[in-house]
Amino acid sequence: MRFWTIILYFLASAAGLQQVAAQAKLNLSDKANIIIRSEETVFTVNAVNSGTTNYKVTATILNEKGRHRSFVQVPYDKLSKVDYLKGTLYNKDGKKIKSLKNSEIKDVSAISDFSLFEDNRVKIADLSYVEYPYTVEFDYQVTSSNMLFYPIWRPQDEENLAVEKASFQIKIPAALKLRYTEKNLKTKVQQQSTATHQVYNWQVENLAAVVAEPLGPGLSELIPEVRTAPSNFEVQGYAGNMDTWQNYGHWLNKLNKDRDALPEATKQKLKSMVANAKTEEEKIKIVYDFLQQKTRYVSIQLGIGGWQPFEATFVDAKGYGDCKALTNYMQAMLQTVGIPSYHAVIRAGENVPDIKTDFPSSQFNHVVLCVPMPQDTVWLECTSQTVAAGYMGSFTGGRHALLVTPEGGKLVKTPAYKAIDNTQKRTILVKLDEKGNAKANITTLFTGTQQEDRDQVMQSMAPDAQRKWLYQQIAIPAFEINTHGFSQQKARLPQLTEKLELTLRQCGTMSGKRMFVAPNLMNKWTYTPEDKENRQTDIVRRMGFLDVDSVEFELPEGYALEHKPQDISLTSEFGKYTASTKVTGNKISYTRTLQMGDGRFKPTAYAKLIEFYNSIIKADSQQIVFVKNTL
Repeated sequence: MRFWTIILYFLASAAGLQQVAAQAKLNLSDKANIIIRSEETVFTVNAVNSGTTNYKVTATILNEKGRHRSFVQVPYDKLSKVDYLKGTLYNKDGKKIKSLKNSEIKDVSAISDFSLFEDNRVKIADLSYVEYPYTVEFDYQVTSSNMLFYPIWRPQDEENLAVEKASFQIKIPAALKLRYTEKNLKTKVQQQSTATHQVYNWQVENLAAVVAEPLGPGLSELIPEVRTAPSNFEVQGYAGNMDTWQNYGHWLNKLNKDRDALPEATKQKLKSMVANAKTEEEKIKIVYDFLQQKTRYVSIQLGIGGWQPFEATFVDAKGYGDCKALTNYMQAMLQTVGIPSYHAVIRAGENVPDIKTDFPSSQFNHVVLCVPMPQDTVWLECTSQTVAAGYMGSFTGGRHALLVTPEGGKLVKTPAYKAIDNTQKRTILVKLDEKGNAKANITTLFTGTQQEDRDQVMQSMAPDAQRKWLYQQIAIPAFEINTHGFSQQKARLPQLTEKLELTLRQCGTMSGKRMFVAPNLMNKWTYTPEDKENRQTDIVRRMGFLDVDSVEFELPEGYALEHKPQDISLTSEFGKYTASTKVTGNKISYTRTLQMGDGRFKPTAYAKLIEFYNSIIKADSQQIVFVKNTL
């Protein structure tokens, strides 16, 4: 699925040398690495199937952290071309250092390592300089026949970036309709009419640099933004309408039409495979396992192929495809065994914001398969050779998707994973010797999103690399890994078990006849966000989780318990923490639980959050004291 995302470390032209040389205003340079002096974006809709973007920017780079804005990358492909790209560099005094030469513009393939079919290219220019501050100008024009995407204007698209002046204009023929939505703008759109066009203008001035607060909303919630989209559009002869999600789904349906045929031999094989299946869900799993064994993912980004799947016969013969093609192939196979399903376009990615459900437009970058069932819907990630049927996880879970049905597009929500789904349950047996060294046997069960990192390690790393990764993850001061292993249970909520045997050096700290041991061996809480008065934005917790640690210490011969921590129970609106210690003969058992939910909280709760975190840190740092018998 193609994003026409212009990765523009771009910035727009100067009003003159005096402006270029001007020193940053105090209120704009504060907390800024870059100041946009002037930015002008003009998008002209030439026709339902053609548009032109003109972009000019002047930006002052204040320090090394802003250096990346000295580069510009302008992508193009079969459906677009870069008409020109210009640039100029000025020093801190406003003196022109150089103009960008055509020979200095690199034109390279943007093909990905996982792509076999891709026509994406990118023009790259670099005007970085050795002495700060300095100013760069870029000016380019791109013409496109891909009118699925109209611009999203974000004049302040990163933290520590101030804006002196920026403008956005759209010119559209009077016969066509522009749709737009605004956010965080002091001045709304100014609209004009000519004999042939409607003209829309937006402008911002003197925007101080934004610095997101700890555990706060994403930057996109804090900055000015204008989203635009067409009503009627056309891409390579495929015309559509985007006024409603239903209409957009009709266009996607048009792209998918008559691409689901399978060879007769494959149909017979599939029917034979599911002949003894007792339930529809068992059939789905059998066919999904077949997909994972037979196919692999590659990116396909050729013209309309950025949105239109290859035929199912192609995938059946070649054994590869992109997210659209593999989803289409899986749908065709399920259809063969009598199970209906639907393509679902979605915005994939960990911690990405959900789509704007009230603004129908092409906001998606991925396709999955939705299989409605009488009791529950089964979701299938068709690009993975390892993920369990029904699991969406952090990549596609808990967000809106657009089902592509015969009746058009329908918005639905993918499964969300709560604290009880994302668990880490660890059991540790520790045998201490008289010097405080120890042997530890550790078994940890991970579920949901908490198993994802280890799943990647298990699937993609050799044992030696796994071992190296574990050394980086285990938070114990001095230890050696004797053995390690992973095992997995595939399910809608996947489970992964990790087993470790460790040698611990100085697990206990010796002081005379006493041994001090921290019972929370592997899961101490260490993070507290910066204390901040007058917090302005909400607190956002994006993932809920449940951790349970059970640690049993076997004392060395001749030692007895002298002191154990008090049992602790902490409860707040953010979660719950408990810790307790019990003595049974020469064994000490420590149990700790921490459950925290996802959610959004008022800024006034920030002090309570810090207090809760600090209380957990204090509780996790308590020690058990053993004393050696003197008799």
